[in-house]
Amino acid sequence: MSAKQDHTAEHLIQYLRQLAPQVRRRLLAELERLHSLGEDIPHSEPLIAALRAEFRNTGQNHYRVGNPSRYFFEPLEPVLVDRAPERANSGQIARGSLAPIWSLVTEQMLRSMAADYIAKATDVISADRQHEARQMAQAFQKKVLISLNGLLGSAEGAASIRDGLMAYTSAHATFDDLKKMLRYLDMQRELAEFGRALAPKIARLEGVSLDKVLGLLTALKAKRVDAVPFALTILARRLEIPWELLSVATAPAGDRTAARIAASPFAVAVSMVLDQIEEKHLLLLFALRNNRPVRAREIVGEIYRIEETLRTEIELKGSVWAQHLDDLMSAVQTAIVAEIRTIPGDHRHLTHILESPRLRPDHSLGHKVGHMFEKGWDVVAGLLAGHTDQSSR
Repeated sequence: MSAKQDHTAEHLIQYLRQLAPQVRRRLLAELERLHSLGEDIPHSEPLIAALRAEFRNTGQNHYRVGNPSRYFFEPLEPVLVDRAPERANSGQIARGSLAPIWSLVTEQMLRSMAADYIAKATDVISADRQHEARQMAQAFQKKVLISLNGLLGSAEGAASIRDGLMAYTSAHATFDDLKKMLRYLDMQRELAEFGRALAPKIARLEGVSLDKVLGLLTALKAKRVDAVPFALTILARRLEIPWELLSVATAPAGDRTAARIAASPFAVAVSMVLDQIEEKHLLLLFALRNNRPVRAREIVGEIYRIEETLRTEIELKGSVWAQHLDDLMSAVQTAIVAEIRTIPGDHRHLTHILESPRLRPDHSLGHKVGHMFEKGWDVVAGLLAGHTDQSSR
């Protein structure tokens, strides 16, 4: 960063110090949301670093706003993701949505009830009476559920909630996360039972383990069909290979054709696996921007393995999934090519990492990327190999 940029960033940080802490917390949540969407905001990195340091040093968390809210949102942990609300699928809730939702509830909707809960819960938490703190949080959750569900029952009430959230965030999808939160809290007992029935870690989702999972999902679907996306998110986190989630969609179909799989009871798992590519694409962009070549190489390999699994397990041709996958892989290719063009020619002596068969199955975009190197773009190794010689010693 230049001296001029340093001065500008410091000037902005000094300005931030004049703002109220809750405003700074909201600003941090918003900056991180935009950053996760790939937005290039000038001088944002030093601002994010300064704000994170502030709330870390004070023991506060910008999206949980203190311990009482931590207990309030605790049941959501199995489905919380560090993604922008716009990118959270039907079984996920963006962690960044919690701060605006908490602010809406405590500052606009139920101010006196919230103040009472926060005061009492703070005392109980300070005394380390965790069971009592969770009981208090559950009681407050019920009040919030009643209030929010009542408002959402009318167009006017729903509009008031949307407008209320916009006072704390520019992410319109936070409203969707709020509705998902209400659904999740309403069925948390069933989802908790589902989670307890799963193994803590599933090495391979096949055979007996797959049969058990399908049985659990079928039983849950019979009780609460809208619980299935959340259950799939919980399941994916237990899998050592997350993209094996695809099996719960393909196995019941008994056929590779996209149409048959789309009609299977857990077809939404296919979209969730595609979302895994999108998430890894964002991680790849972050690794490239922050000069983390070894991690970038790992992510590229994971993306190609997910792509290969999708193309092997499903006959995608002509399906909506095929178009989505092609779009995602084109975005990955664009990111790689952009980095290739920034690498100076004096790094051409490094290894051709993306030419490795392990990273590029024959039918994947990785295979196509390999041909780029034959045209003289082998210098990408400076980025994706990350001085492999040194790291392997």
